[in-house]
Order: sequence, then C-alpha cells, then structure tokens
Amino acid sequence: MNALFQRWPVIRQLLHGGDGTGPEAMSDATKSLRPRNSGAKVARSICPYCGVGCGQLVYHQDGKLISIEGDPQSPISRGHLCPKGAASYQLLTHSQRATKVLYRRPRAAAWEEIDLDAAMDMVADRLWESRERTFVEAKDGRRVMNTTAVAHLGGATLDNEENYLIKKLFTAGLGMVCVSNQARI
Repeated sequence: MNALFQRWPVIRQLLHGGDGTGPEAMSDATKSLRPRNSGAKVARSICPYCGVGCGQLVYHQDGKLISIEGDPQSPISRGHLCPKGAASYQLLTHSQRATKVLYRRPRAAAWEEIDLDAAMDMVADRLWESRERTFVEAKDGRRVMNTTAVAHLGGATLDNEENYLIKKLFTAGLGMVCVSNQARI
C-alpha cells in the first residue's frame, strides 16, 4: 500500500486495529511530544494565597521553574486548585513581577531602588526604634512590658508551629500586644 495512505490515521486504524485514540491515531510529531515537566524535579509545597492550604507540586529543572500543579496526594485539595492557586506559576514568572525593592524617601516624588539587605535593615531599625520609643514597662502600678505602637498580621498559610514562634517572638521578644492572623479576618 502507498506510504502516503499508511500515514493517514484511519488507514492505520483499519490495518492495525484500535479505537482511534491510541498510537494508530498519532502522527510522528504527536508521538514525539512530552509533557513540559518531563525530566523535571518536583517539590511539594502549599499554595500561598489563602488559609485553605491546598497542596501544590512545583516542578523545576536547572534552577528554573517549569510548572505548578495541584497535588493529588494533598488531603485538603486532592489535586485541585482554585483559579488563584492555578495561576501561582505566574506569581513567580510574570514579566511584570516586582523583583526590586523600591523606596520613596519622605516628601520625595519618585521611587528609588535599594538593596534588599538595606531594606531589611531599615525595617528592623524602624521596628526597634518604634518599640523602644513606645515601650511601657508599668502602667497604673502594674508591670505590663508592652507596646501598642507596632502590630503584626500573619499570613493565612502559616502552620501552627510558625504561628507559635511568631507569637513568641513578637509578644515575649518585642512586647507587642497586637498580633493577629489573616486566617481569622
């Protein structure tokens, strides 16, 4: 039979059997296709968007993110992701994603890029200065050892252990009384 006719899926199906959904229906180009995450390493993670904590499979190869999918072994989401979770790949790869720290000095009209370490030092210094300036050791003859000038709002995807450590750091370490979590809001 002519080689041209043998390339047609319906002829291959008639000659070799099958239901038209297997190899008999595939072209050479289709047979050579592989999933985009073929050969990639996978890391289990949790979606960062809300307090549900849906499981994600993060595929990566050679230091590059390949894809993010729902984790079928997650007892919470069983492989499903909401539209926000399904779009979390773009959270990390979108061309307009902010990747630089921007700072606008007081009364300045423009933003400027600053180093991440400098920004972290600036936040830590301002936090400590606010705490020192407003820290109250005693009130009405009672020892209180706190500040109400600084607050902390935790992320909803933090687990119990992380929330415990944050609560200890901010209440015992810094004296904050305003510590809450996004999951309650």
